[in-house]
Amino acid sequence: MEPIFSSFLLVAISEMGDKTQLLAFSLATKYRRPWIVMSGILAATILNHTLAAAVGTWVSAHVPARVMGAILAATFIGFGFWTLKPDTLEEKEKPDRFGPFLTTTILFFLAEMADKTQLATVALAARYQSIALVTVGTTLGMLASDGLAVFLGEKVAARVPMKWIRIAAAGVFFAFGGVSAWGALQSA
Repeated sequence: MEPIFSSFLLVAISEMGDKTQLLAFSLATKYRRPWIVMSGILAATILNHTLAAAVGTWVSAHVPARVMGAILAATFIGFGFWTLKPDTLEEKEKPDRFGPFLTTTILFFLAEMADKTQLATVALAARYQSIALVTVGTTLGMLASDGLAVFLGEKVAARVPMKWIRIAAAGVFFAFGGVSAWGALQSA
């Protein structure tokens, strides 16, 4: 359960204010079909995060524990600093040829490529060495935070400043970085 809970928490918090959350809000506003948009987010996230978790698990099996711990510590701390920088959504208006589900799936899959949540999924899978559990946790985290954007976006943004959400998310990344650094020192 720890890999699922940790993966969920890290991604759900770090996704707040992320470009994919902004994309979720934009698509929900455009299509006004929240369940279809959420289905597209689910499909894209499962595919993207399964691939990322597979890479992380493979890396952890081929890199010594001490080195892996140091890499994870640096990665999580780097993500903490990255999280403090606000994302923007550079949306280009294009004709809609694919409908809400396929458009959402494609846009989310592409938006997640090399995004901090995808890279965090790689790092989490390397740490927990479980493709399935990490993918479940990160996917649920994405659905939770993007679901807020899809169903409650305008109301949440009016009540909770994004600055504080980014600071909380960065704190979670820093904590994971500290735990990973401690683990690297212990395996020395």
